[in-house]
Amino acid sequence: MGRIPKPGECYRHFKNKLYQIITVAEHSETGERMVVYQALYGTFGTYVRPLSMFISEVDHEKYPEVKQKYRFERVELKEETAGETSGEHAALTETEESEEETAVSSKILLAFLDAETYYEKLEVLKERREIFSEEELAAVCESLDIGSGTGTREGMYRAAVNYLEMQTKYDGARLR
Repeated sequence: MGRIPKPGECYRHFKNKLYQIITVAEHSETGERMVVYQALYGTFGTYVRPLSMFISEVDHEKYPEVKQKYRFERVELKEETAGETSGEHAALTETEESEEETAVSSKILLAFLDAETYYEKLEVLKERREIFSEEELAAVCESLDIGSGTGTREGMYRAAVNYLEMQTKYDGARLR
């Protein structure tokens, strides 16, 4: 099994949701290996699934429109580089990744996710506008439980900023 997930890695489910691996555990009664992972959107729920199911291929008879080969595929969220002009960011393959890029990318997204108030989230988003990748902006939109705008990098950024500005304005105006 060469595709065993490791803590901290990010995976995309074939239904296009992002998750981060917490650990691979062992069932105390059966010895079955289980993947414990957390959603990077919505309420950030934590889930467990048998490793064999986690690394299995998508049932293409049941889901013929799905292009992804595996149920969960590893992705690397990378920061934008100066040479990219299309605004599109591809996920790195496992052979192309570097631990330094992973650490930088994780810190960028985690800074946003760890911000406690809408104002703090907005500041992180604006300060790092040029650094956020398309994948990270998709995770930001998912974490706010909003649509991704036009689906482009700029559209997702605008959707997140507009939402956060509205929340900041109305949250601060409420009587406590």
